[in-house]
Amino acid sequence: MGLSAVAHVVMKLGIRADADQVTIDSTTLFVALLCACIVIGHLIEENRWFNESITSLLIGLGTGTIILLTSGGRSSRVLEFDEQLFFIYLLPPIIFNAGFQVKKKQFFRNFMTIMLFGAIGTLISFAIISVGASQLFQKLNIAFLEMGDYLAIGAILSATDSVCTLQVLNQDETPLLYSLVFGEGVVNDATSVVLFNAIQKFDVSNVNSGIVWQFLGNFLTLFITSTLLGIIIGLLSAYIIKKLYFGRHSTDREVALMALMAYLSYVMAELFDLSGILTVFFCGIVMSHYTWHNVTESSRVSTKHGFATLSFIAEIFIFVYVGMDALDMEKWRFVSKSPGKSIGASSVLLGLVLVGRAAFVFPLSFLINLSKKSYSEKIEFKQQVTIWWAGLMRGAVSMALAYNKFANSGHTIVPGNAVMITSTITVVLVSTLVFGMITKPLVRFLMPPAKHSSSMVSSEPSSPKSFTLPLLGSRDDSEADTGSPTIPRPTSLSMLLRTPTHTVHQYWRKFDNAFMRPVFGGRGFVPYVPGSPTEMSVPLLNH
Repeated sequence: MGLSAVAHVVMKLGIRADADQVTIDSTTLFVALLCACIVIGHLIEENRWFNESITSLLIGLGTGTIILLTSGGRSSRVLEFDEQLFFIYLLPPIIFNAGFQVKKKQFFRNFMTIMLFGAIGTLISFAIISVGASQLFQKLNIAFLEMGDYLAIGAILSATDSVCTLQVLNQDETPLLYSLVFGEGVVNDATSVVLFNAIQKFDVSNVNSGIVWQFLGNFLTLFITSTLLGIIIGLLSAYIIKKLYFGRHSTDREVALMALMAYLSYVMAELFDLSGILTVFFCGIVMSHYTWHNVTESSRVSTKHGFATLSFIAEIFIFVYVGMDALDMEKWRFVSKSPGKSIGASSVLLGLVLVGRAAFVFPLSFLINLSKKSYSEKIEFKQQVTIWWAGLMRGAVSMALAYNKFANSGHTIVPGNAVMITSTITVVLVSTLVFGMITKPLVRFLMPPAKHSSSMVSSEPSSPKSFTLPLLGSRDDSEADTGSPTIPRPTSLSMLLRTPTHTVHQYWRKFDNAFMRPVFGGRGFVPYVPGSPTEMSVPLLNH
C-alpha cells in the first residue's frame, strides 16, 4: 500500500510538472513574440502599408503556421483562448489608458457628436447587420441559426477596432477627427458589449412593445450608472491622494493606488453587471483631470508612461493571439465539408459591415452639419470617409464576443457554431489586413500633411509634449480657467442653443474652479508641501 501510494504521488507530481513546463514554454514563446512585434514595429514605423496592429497579426499568423506544421496539424496555438482573460485582464488597461490620455477639451466639445456616432450609430449598424444576416443567410440555406443568434451577430460585428486609423491620425494636427474616431471607438465598444449582454438575457420568443421599451430603458440606465460609477471612483482616488499626500513618504504608494483604484472601477462594474468599459474609461478621464495633478512629479511620469505601456502590451498580445488562433484547425475542420456556406456567410457579413457603417456615418454627419453655423465646425466629406473607414476594421472585441456566444473556451463541436466562429475570424482578418493596410495611404490621400492645418476643425493649438504641462490638454485649458470674457453670457434660450459648446464649457470651468478643484485638487489647486518633488514644477503647472 505504501509503495503504491508513493508511486501515485510521484506520477501526479510528474503530470503537474509537465503541465507547468508547458505553461512556461507557452509564456516564453509569447514574451519572445511580443518583443519581436515591438522591434519589427519600430523598424517599419514609416512604412506606408504596415503598422503595429497588422505587424502583430502577421507575426501571430506566421507563428501559428509554424506551430501547425510542427504539431502535425493538431493545433496552431500554445494558449487556449479565454474570453474572461480578455475582458478581465487585457481590455481594462487599454480602455483606461484611452480615457487617461484623451484630450478632454476636444472630447467633451464634441461629446454629442461622439455619442451620436458611438451609441446611435452602433444601434443602426446592429439593426442592419442583424436583419440583413437573418434575410440573406436563409437564401444561402444557412438555417441553423435562431433569432437570438442573429441579434448576437449584429452586436458582435458592430464592435469596431479603429486602432489602425488612430495610429495614422495625429491628435495635434487633426484634433476634431482624432477625437471623433477615438471617442466613437470607445463608446462603440461599450455599446456593443452592453447590447450583447442584454441580448443574452433577452427573451426573443416573447417580444412586444412593452419589452422593447423596457430593454431601451435598461440600456440607458446601464449607460448612466456605469458612467457615474467611474466618475465616483475617480473622484475618490483624487480626494484620498490629495488629503493624505502619499508622496511625502513613497511615490510607489501613489502609483499603486492610482492603478489599483482604476482597476477597482472596472471589476466593481462587472460585479454589479454594469459596463466595465464605460466605467473605467470615465474613471481614466477623471483621474487625468484631478488625481494626476495631486501626485508628485515622479509619479506623474511613472503613471503616464506606465499606463500607456500596459495598454500597448495588451493590444499587441491580443493581435498576436488572434493571428495564431485564426489557424486553429478544429474550427475549420467542421466547415471544410461545406466551404461554400462559410465563404458565403463571411462575404455577407463583410458586406453588411460596410453597408451598416455607411448607413449611419453619412446621414448622421449630414444632420450634425445642419446644426453647425460655422463652416469650420462642419464635418467635411473627406473626414466623413475617414470616419467611415476607421470603423470598418473588426478586432479582439468581436472575437471575444463570438467565442462567448458560439464556443466554449475557444472550442466548439457544433458545425453551425463553427461556421459563425470561422466567419467572424475571416471578417476580422480581411478587415484588419486588407482594410488596415490601405488605411495609411487612404488617410494621407484624403488629408495630405500640408493641408492638415487648413482642414483642422478646431483652432486649438497643439498640446506640449512635456509632462510638466497640463497632461492631455492644451494651454487653452488653463486659459479657459480664468473665465475669459470673450464669450458672451447667454441672455436667452435661443442664444444658449446657438453656442452650446462654448457656453457649457465656460459654465463647467467656473463650477470646476469654484467647487470641484478646491475639494478634489487638480492643476493649480494642489496644496504646497515643503520638500515636495513638485516644488519646481509649480510655476509651470500654473502657467
